[in-house]
Amino acid sequence: MKAQDISREKSAELFEKAKKYFPGGVNSPVRAFKSVYGTPLFIEKGDKAHLWDADGNEFIDFCCSWGPLILGHNHPAIREAVQAQLGKGLSFGAPTLLENELAELILSNNKYIEKIRFVSSGTEAVMSAIRLARGYTKRDKIVKFEGCYHGHSDSLLVKAGSGLVTFGETSSAGVPKAFADETIVISLNDKKALEQVFVDFKDQIAAVIIEGVPANNGLLIQDKEYIHFLREITKAHGTLLIFDEVITGFRLGFEGAAKYYDIQPDIITYGKIIGGGMPVGAYGASAEIMCNISPDGAVYQAGTLSGNPVAMAAGIAALQVLAQPGFYEKLEKTTQQFVEEIRSFVTEKNYEVKIFTVGSIFWFAFTAQEKIQSAEQIDPASMEKYKVMHRELLNRGIYFGPSGYEVGFISAAHTEEDLNKAVTAIKEALMVVFEG
Repeated sequence: MKAQDISREKSAELFEKAKKYFPGGVNSPVRAFKSVYGTPLFIEKGDKAHLWDADGNEFIDFCCSWGPLILGHNHPAIREAVQAQLGKGLSFGAPTLLENELAELILSNNKYIEKIRFVSSGTEAVMSAIRLARGYTKRDKIVKFEGCYHGHSDSLLVKAGSGLVTFGETSSAGVPKAFADETIVISLNDKKALEQVFVDFKDQIAAVIIEGVPANNGLLIQDKEYIHFLREITKAHGTLLIFDEVITGFRLGFEGAAKYYDIQPDIITYGKIIGGGMPVGAYGASAEIMCNISPDGAVYQAGTLSGNPVAMAAGIAALQVLAQPGFYEKLEKTTQQFVEEIRSFVTEKNYEVKIFTVGSIFWFAFTAQEKIQSAEQIDPASMEKYKVMHRELLNRGIYFGPSGYEVGFISAAHTEEDLNKAVTAIKEALMVVFEG
């Protein structure tokens, strides 16, 4: 049966105030709860795998700040590292030992990059990687895939047009058509489309960019053979292959999707996970490619807060834990056990829902399809079922992201008790979805 609605009185009051200050009352669009029921929850604190909102409601969190909190909230080692640095200063705009230490920790455990540049966000990392690819190849056009999100920089905030191979169309006001015209958008898992791109735009394509595992528009797990095809065709045409690992980097494993697919991208981007959840990003590549970045080369990129000491301290503390033997194997096993119990229930009930998973990432899709590998395969009407599920889960103390296109995450902080409670809540929520 349906669960009683939780109180959102204080959150609703805060949201009404927020509307006076911010567009839509939020500082990032998906937070507005436009795709689900009710007003946004205003979060007051987090600890381990739990969140508390302004009304005092407690939730088991499977959003994990959209992925980077792989160790959960308020991890003691990260907290203590941040507190220690706070006493020394917040920002210097100058090099620090901490930058060296975090870079060494990453590079000594990741064979896919030789040099790295820290920035302040995943969007900035990808934007810089695109500029680097253009500067290195002396070409302008970029190929991206429908269903992959790479931040909100102008070159990549585009959607597909009509036809097999199209120029991107702006998907946001304020993006000049001339910018979008340099971006070619094709469907995922379509070899013919990519082959046609290289015929139509011979010697014009600087880079092909793909999420390590597309996870911003559902979890669109690509076959290894297709990813290796991307590597082969880009290499054959002198085009760089960029892996956007803002979600998958240090989440699938310390070496991310590059290791998962056993492939060498030309440039890899990373996000907040390398800062323990603090605002940070990075891009890395071979020493040959990275030497094109200023001050060594002609590709300019800068940032006052790049390598911020507080973020670096948090990142060192976090990655030292992630680098421990067996960390990822244990987390993946936990995720598989969690998902398999729900799958068994769904099979028994004959519900039309699939749970896709890779590493410690999972996604609920209300579909009968055994595979979903492109954005076009997702039925928008299925999101109505997710709306019901999301409301029922919140009312049962389980926090999922407020969109059915978003994935969920298991953290090392989720206990057996947390996961058992979540499984029970998910089963009950699915019963409401399918049986009323």
